Amino acid sequence: MPMPMEYRQASRDFDRFMEDLRDTSMLATTHQAYTMLQGVLQVFRRRLTVQQALRFADVLPPVLRAIFVSDWNVEEPPRAFASAAELNREARELRPDHNFSTETAIADVASALRRHVDAAAFERLLGQLPPAARAFWTP
Repeated sequence: MPMPMEYRQASRDFDRFMEDLRDTSMLATTHQAYTMLQGVLQVFRRRLTVQQALRFADVLPPVLRAIFVSDWNVEEPPRAFASAAELNREARELRPDHNFSTETAIADVASALRRHVDAAAFERLLGQLPPAARAFWTP
């Protein structure tokens, strides 16, 4: 079987995603956008069970999937969802001295992410998650 295209062009697709996220959030660099992305993904992951998180990871492009599961303490119990302001604040706590995340980090990542995933698969997956998890990804 030939190598799946999603793996063959993973770096190129990730670069496109990061450029889209940088532009969406109006940050200066993709490095700044990366920290914001990582913070948002970690905030979301902390609110899911391991099974839910792995199902979510399955609908992400390969590099985003890897970022989503990296540095994960699977023994940590899921946290409760909070207000958008509190969740955005938590995303900004990742590397705070180098974090340029916007006040709307979650909405910015959600907007860009939706342009780079299979929309039908993403919506099917969100339909299997609690309402607060679905709301998280609604820009």
